[in-house]
Amino acid sequence: MNIDLSGKRALVTGGNSGIGAAIVNALSDAGAKVAINYVSHPEAAEAMTQAIWDKGREAITIEGDISNDNQVEAMFKRMDECWGGIDILINNAGIDGAEAAGWKMKAKDFQEVIHINLLGNYYCARQALRRMTAQKSGVVLSTSSVHEMIAWTGHSAYTASKAAVGMLSKTLAQEAAPYNVRVLSLAPGAIKTPINKNVWDNKKGLDDLLEKIPLGRIGEPEEIARMAVVLVSDVASYVTGRTIYVDGGMTDYPDFAHGG
Repeated sequence: MNIDLSGKRALVTGGNSGIGAAIVNALSDAGAKVAINYVSHPEAAEAMTQAIWDKGREAITIEGDISNDNQVEAMFKRMDECWGGIDILINNAGIDGAEAAGWKMKAKDFQEVIHINLLGNYYCARQALRRMTAQKSGVVLSTSSVHEMIAWTGHSAYTASKAAVGMLSKTLAQEAAPYNVRVLSLAPGAIKTPINKNVWDNKKGLDDLLEKIPLGRIGEPEEIARMAVVLVSDVASYVTGRTIYVDGGMTDYPDFAHGG
């Protein structure tokens, strides 16, 4: 099946690295115009944009901190000015945050994760949905995590934020459905990106991680990107209000494969 996103206008937050960068490239390869949001490393965003133009596709870069409502509004105004609106929002930007037991974590560290992962997600979704409901078409896809479902010691802010993103997406999906707008979440498992290199780049960390994955390997960013393209396309036109897990079976509780 050939997925064609020609003419679609997409914005990917945190699109200049990791999973976000893979999604940018996959959307572009499917024909979409892609805006690459970044908050740091503008050179990476610019290099990606140039590479897309070199392939005969269209892309722009947009700087903006998604946890700042005013900057988010400016991002979407830039989309309006360049392309007259938006059809696809990939709510991807996020952080793990500081590692500490919940009762030891500093309030400011907890708040930072919530501000970026949850409030930033909401600020972007709000701007996108105002435009999409008016045009009666569009898709909002948020990058969640297996930790929407699985607890993770030392990362209570992260798990809380991702669980909240899942329910936020479901509620927004319910509200936007009468306008022919879909809202979903995509939950990766262990994916080989620079942010978690300290885990997969050493034998002890890798062996421990692989025990948690029934398929026995770490996922690649492109595997998440391909699913993202499917979900924002008409192939998934009857799917909304759900979190789709792409995790090699991590949420299938592999410890129980040998009995309860």
